[in-house]
Amino acid sequence: MMKQLLENSALFGANAPFIEDLYEKYLKNPDSIAAEWRSYFDSLQQTLTITTRDIPHTPIIESFVQTARSPSSEKNLAQLQKSAIPSIRDESKERKQIAVLQLINMYRFLGVRLAHLDPLNHQQVSDVPELDPAFYELTEADMETVFNTGSLVGQEHASLQEILQILRQTYCGTIGAEYMYLTDLKQKRWIQNRLEGPRSQPNLTADYKRHILERLTAAEGLEKYLHTRYVGQKRFSGEGNESLIPLLDKLLQHAGEIGVQEIIIGMAHRGRLNVLVNTLGKMPSDLFLEFEGKKVQTLTAGDVKYHQGFSSAVMTPGGIVYLALAFNPSHLEIVNPVVEGSVLARQHRLHDKNGELVIPILLHGDAAFSGQGVVMETLNLSQTRGYGTGGTVHIIINNQIGFTTSDPRDSRSTLYCTDVAKMIEAPIFHVNGDDPEAVVMVTEIALDFRMQFHKDVVIDLVCFRKQGHNEQDEPMVTQPSMYRIINKHPGTRKFYADKLEAAGIIEVTETEAMVKAYYDAMDAGHNPNKTILYDYKSPHSVNWVPFLNPCKWNQPVKTGIPIDELKHLVERLTDIPATFKLHPRVEKIIADRREMGKGNLPLDWGMAENLAYASLLKEGYPIRFSGQDSGRGTFFHRHAVLHDQNRVQEQREDGTYVPLRYIAAKQSDFTIIDSMLSEEAVLGFEYGYATAQPNGLVIWEAQFGDFANGAQVVIDQFITSGEAKWGRLCGLVMMLPHGYEGQGPEHSSARLERFLQLCAEYNIQVCIPSTPAQIFHLLRRQMIRPIRKPLIIMMPKSMLRHKESVSSLEDLAHGQFRAVIPEVENLDTDKIKRIITCSGKIYYELSAYRRKQGITDMAIIRLEQLYPFPHENFQAEIDRYPNTKEIIWCQEEPGNQGAWHRIQHYILRHKRPEQILGYALRPSSASPSVGYLALDRFQQNELIEAAFRDKI
Repeated sequence: MMKQLLENSALFGANAPFIEDLYEKYLKNPDSIAAEWRSYFDSLQQTLTITTRDIPHTPIIESFVQTARSPSSEKNLAQLQKSAIPSIRDESKERKQIAVLQLINMYRFLGVRLAHLDPLNHQQVSDVPELDPAFYELTEADMETVFNTGSLVGQEHASLQEILQILRQTYCGTIGAEYMYLTDLKQKRWIQNRLEGPRSQPNLTADYKRHILERLTAAEGLEKYLHTRYVGQKRFSGEGNESLIPLLDKLLQHAGEIGVQEIIIGMAHRGRLNVLVNTLGKMPSDLFLEFEGKKVQTLTAGDVKYHQGFSSAVMTPGGIVYLALAFNPSHLEIVNPVVEGSVLARQHRLHDKNGELVIPILLHGDAAFSGQGVVMETLNLSQTRGYGTGGTVHIIINNQIGFTTSDPRDSRSTLYCTDVAKMIEAPIFHVNGDDPEAVVMVTEIALDFRMQFHKDVVIDLVCFRKQGHNEQDEPMVTQPSMYRIINKHPGTRKFYADKLEAAGIIEVTETEAMVKAYYDAMDAGHNPNKTILYDYKSPHSVNWVPFLNPCKWNQPVKTGIPIDELKHLVERLTDIPATFKLHPRVEKIIADRREMGKGNLPLDWGMAENLAYASLLKEGYPIRFSGQDSGRGTFFHRHAVLHDQNRVQEQREDGTYVPLRYIAAKQSDFTIIDSMLSEEAVLGFEYGYATAQPNGLVIWEAQFGDFANGAQVVIDQFITSGEAKWGRLCGLVMMLPHGYEGQGPEHSSARLERFLQLCAEYNIQVCIPSTPAQIFHLLRRQMIRPIRKPLIIMMPKSMLRHKESVSSLEDLAHGQFRAVIPEVENLDTDKIKRIITCSGKIYYELSAYRRKQGITDMAIIRLEQLYPFPHENFQAEIDRYPNTKEIIWCQEEPGNQGAWHRIQHYILRHKRPEQILGYALRPSSASPSVGYLALDRFQQNELIEAAFRDKI
């Protein structure tokens, strides 16, 4: 089945015309097509008898046409059919030649199955029938026969024995390659040249081999030093995968050699301390202070040492390369999209359009790579227009065990842990961690492939885990057979040192001196890595100083702009090319926006939002906006991207027009992306982007607010806690459509209560704007105010077109964001007996009910910012009504959800002793909302009536 799949993966229906044309060329001249296709068509011919071999079809078809036009067509047809039969040739020799080509091809496909990849020899495959010459009816008698090798690099003719030796050496040694599923023939041929040319045998100088040993000594030395100095402390040891350190060393040095300027690394905790010290150059003395709990704490919460990030720089043959290891929580692969987002922001900063100056490196665990869904999501982002970073080098630290699960039948449903990468046609290089020279060779090939083709590439470093999941764990309990082998393994450094000593490259005394030198450096707390540059400041770094000591969150900031400027922006936003045909509904929206600019119509949400973006772009703030329907807006209100109904391609390759890119001659960049159907990876990506771009507005919009819970790990572990744990500032904006319109449980609630539960230490802002002017000022405040805190906006749905939820140009010109909106009706403050406090859409329903019932003794206050709570503004409103006896909190959400449980203790701080605090809300529910429209309307009416009821 696998054989058929590999051979036929390119033969799906859409390729039929291409393959038919290719086959015609093959029949005319086999050498005129690529070797892979020639080999495949050879195998087809082999299945035919000598009298039924296929020949070019085009001349025959044409002859039949001409014959049919002839008066004696029957006679000519018989003669033509007779001439189509080829003459008898040496069938046996031809069949064997085809068999040899098939064998060569199958080694490229399946040679990895026989490769010596496992340092433990624990699960070695010994029999792959398709790699046995006998499978193709080749015998011992054929071993000395010389065959044409087809496309085998560097060898046009060779005996079968020589061919087998070349193939086994290339594809079945300590390197196993998977790449034949790539559809791009250039990429496949490139890999064949890099592997088959040298037969997968590294060619390294004696000095470099000594350097590899020094790096292995450092890798092993740190782990043993920590193991003896801090007995039993968790560090998630890298013992067993020491070859990772020479791998990273080669990667960084070669990257610098070919012009890379910045490398951003993401990895989980396994071996992280080793990478921090031996690759990035963290001072051992600082690490020791962390182990001993003596490090000076500067953050409110901090994080454990094996989650910490770090940045430094290294000297390379091509110059200085800046390095950054991203901070990472224990959620393993969740850092992947965060790193990618940070890389893209840096690429934009360096105007690195092809991803040649800044590259991402992601280190994975084998079980996590195949098990965590965010891996697939991030891979799927890699070749998309809004998220591609020019390819990522993925390194799998494959210690063949996930916590206590080592049986592949339990850990995955694929043959290899790396198989998920095949979905984006990333080549995969498996390599035995006990052969550091092969590791170094594969690393160079992988990086060169990424730089050549701007695609992801995977290195599967097959190794083992010396200790348990952590140093307090006993692995023999669950993996006795594996750990009996591991306990006898002398270590990769010892293996390699013995190899170099046997080759006369190094003396025993020299290896011992390396070990002693490293231990001496550890005792002194110094880092022996001479390539590290300390206190290096990249010329491309961002200045975070203006945001490190921010002003108070409620400090006023001017967000209004003159009316003349607003009118000019409206003109730019509604100036559509004459040849661009809008959909009639969109044409009406644009026409209305023109009238809004003239003051003939009030401003709606879509207009106010677009004006906020336009004004920021003109003032020099770039904007990046992504979401599953962000261009148009899920609720048909934004229309930042316009679609030509005639799909005219003039200067618009996708038939779209984005007015926000044509606001001013020297405006900043505006990027808006209809993202793939992902929340977790996309939100993680945007968080990473925002942490590397404080001077730009970065927005992620959920299609419905409920869908954000698909990215809860990003929200919990990065957005709301990143500053407290790691000191990472971030100004990301999350727009979450929220409101109860009877659309059911997954289309109503953005789970406001969850965000409020995460609020502390002024970590985030949670706002529910109720007018177009409010969203205008809120978005502008996010950039103009020198504070970079995540902003969570509960965006409206039906309110986007509510006839009362409108604003004027004057509101945008002279106003500002109001955390509390007072009562707008002219009521007698002395006669107010009840204050109803609410947020969002329900205000308009409360206001309509009060108007309909003629109620004049109850005031309605809108709380537009729930966190940080606007204490001064709220107290001022309470004080306006001296005779009020009751304060009601009214919300659409059920009682166990929404803002009630969080907001009540704030209100209690401001009410007078004689005042009573009550509530009006839906009954507590296990579901975010009911699914029946009639029941939803009933509940909504009930809670509105309850807000005005005589008795609480």
